[in-house]
Amino acid sequence: MQEKLKDILSHLSQDIDQETLLLYLQDQLTPEKQHELEKQLVDNPFASDAMEGLRQIRDKKQIAYMVEMLNRDLKKKTEKRKKQRDKLRLPDQSQLYITILILLLLVVICFLIIYKMKS
Repeated sequence: MQEKLKDILSHLSQDIDQETLLLYLQDQLTPEKQHELEKQLVDNPFASDAMEGLRQIRDKKQIAYMVEMLNRDLKKKTEKRKKQRDKLRLPDQSQLYITILILLLLVVICFLIIYKMKS
């Protein structure tokens, strides 16, 4: 569960270590490191807003649960769209192409035979 949370948090900022983010959320960082992390977050408004929202959650165990639920919903939606795309995709028609090619070859051979017989 912690690994999934680390993966999601890694997209907030490329400069900030995932482990540092988790420690920050759990209030286990030293004040100096917290201040340094907050300085880095000021440069990225999206990450800053995300961390502000995560800070407002009182039960830190809920974060892991929410991440799991969001991942599950996202997976369901993407699977549903993938199934819809697969339904729209045309089936493999290689046999049809081979059959048409053979028929065309037979027609050409028959034409050549008939043409030679007339000459």
